[in-house]
Amino acid sequence: MSSPRWFVGLESLTLAVIGVLALAVGVLARRPDVALLGVPFLLSFAWGWITRPTAQPQVVLRRTAARARAGAVGAEVQLQPTAGADVTRLRLSSTGFRPIEALVDARTERTVPAELATARTGMQEMFRLDHLSSGFDAAVLSPVETAPPLRVTVHPPLVTLQGTPVPPRLAGLTGNHTSRRPGDGTDFRDVHLFTPGDRLRRIDWRVSARRSLDVRTGRLTELYTRRTFATADASVMLVVDSRDAVGPDVSAWGGGQAAAVDEPISLDLAREAAAAIAHVVLAAGDRVGLDDLGLRRRPVRPAAGRSQFERISRRLAALHPESFPTPRKRAPQVPSAALLVVFSTFLDDEAARMARTWRGQGHRVIAVDTLPPVRTTELDSLGDFAYQVVRLERQVRLAQLGRAGVEVLRWIDPDGPAGARSINVAWRLLTRAHRRRGTGVPGRPGAGVAR
Repeated sequence: MSSPRWFVGLESLTLAVIGVLALAVGVLARRPDVALLGVPFLLSFAWGWITRPTAQPQVVLRRTAARARAGAVGAEVQLQPTAGADVTRLRLSSTGFRPIEALVDARTERTVPAELATARTGMQEMFRLDHLSSGFDAAVLSPVETAPPLRVTVHPPLVTLQGTPVPPRLAGLTGNHTSRRPGDGTDFRDVHLFTPGDRLRRIDWRVSARRSLDVRTGRLTELYTRRTFATADASVMLVVDSRDAVGPDVSAWGGGQAAAVDEPISLDLAREAAAAIAHVVLAAGDRVGLDDLGLRRRPVRPAAGRSQFERISRRLAALHPESFPTPRKRAPQVPSAALLVVFSTFLDDEAARMARTWRGQGHRVIAVDTLPPVRTTELDSLGDFAYQVVRLERQVRLAQLGRAGVEVLRWIDPDGPAGARSINVAWRLLTRAHRRRGTGVPGRPGAGVAR
């Protein structure tokens, strides 16, 4: 272990030089009074150097919460007392934020809290720490120590949704939804003659007495059973398009300019929407999986339970845009009879092509538009013309999805209040449309759903 390094401060060195000059002038000019003027300066310098700290300052940077969510991310700096050190200067910096500085008493144990307000989610590097300690009124200084920034996983805020749209065909032997096949359930299907294998508790004695009672003998000639629809669970596959991460400012879409940290970008909205849908589906006892259209990796297989939500949350936080992903020749394989929810900005045709392919295979597909409300005030005439072309192509692409039977939803209403989520009403409309039909066949999107 290396010995602690402490350096003479500029103020202390200045005092020492003044003291030496005063003493030298007093000796050369034979002026004791002038020489005495330099003695306090030299004694102060000598005392500060003799009593300098014997150890390096102990400063620890750590997170304050195990799970960070968008809105407020906290950390704290803990200082251990260092013999000989008087004060410690702290400087916390993060990309996109103004630095936070503090001057802290280093003679006692202190904990300094810090908090950043951010709308960005995913893996973030935050709270780069620089600290400097000084002793005896800045007579000696420690070298500037730099702690690497914390790697914080910022999770999206949890949006509460109500209801769960289900796929055209349900899977599983039990669940919370009524399927189209006969079996044990609660919804009435029909009355049928008793056959070998039917359970005795399913016999409907009233119907049997009404239809097969022999009035001469008083006996039943035939038995009838009450049959119901079997229950099953739904399998939902979340597909996030991580190839785009665009913010509200269109002038920053070309790169070279970082998006503001106080505004969510499209990938942040995709994480938020996917987490909200996964939460409501898992709460209903159904199964949820996750795949990515951008980064080629093994998808999260559909499963149920609280641990599945944690797996999906970790995978969502790890999503990031790939530089130049190659187009897929075929759509990723998904479980049969699954509901597909695609989260994308639909600025190109890749995600829309995958959604149409899945719809053609018989899946129910819901496209969630995660493009934030855009601003074009910083664009010049040429940039505005390019954006209008992209906007028209995107509108045509969304209209083609609607004609193909894909239900299109908008996560944030561009005409509503700032930050208002329009998905909640549209999500309930999709759920009610399925319940009204009652056969598991998805209905066409209503006029108030697709935007």
